[in-house]
Amino acid sequence: MEALGRLFNIVANADDVYVNLRDAGGVTFLGFLAAGDTWTLTEAKDAAGTGAQVLTTIERWHSQVTPGAAWVLNTLAANSAVTSTASQDVVVIEVEAPELSDTYKYVKLASTSTGTVQAILRDLHVQRKPANLASVIA
Repeated sequence: MEALGRLFNIVANADDVYVNLRDAGGVTFLGFLAAGDTWTLTEAKDAAGTGAQVLTTIERWHSQVTPGAAWVLNTLAANSAVTSTASQDVVVIEVEAPELSDTYKYVKLASTSTGTVQAILRDLHVQRKPANLASVIA
């Protein structure tokens, strides 16, 4: 079985889009913007954003100066936002499903500029062929 559907599922255009963690152990968000950006993490009860609130669980994130360069670990006090600089083209922010508040199943990462975001849902609880994967944004 392929890794897509067994180990992970992807939302290619996930900027400011809620993804459902109900059937995943967590999500790895990738943010891209060569000019620097602020990335904000929010949780909600459903895809429509019911009960939306910032999720202040980011303590570690990784960045790259250019794609392919060495990863740099960045740390901060628990926060809901990460600010990258113009010298950080790529950021990686990981969220574990248990970090969400009770009754919350959806999480999103939003760029405050023109950055793009991809979401990789991982540790899938239900494994399927890629064509049979359920939508994680509905």
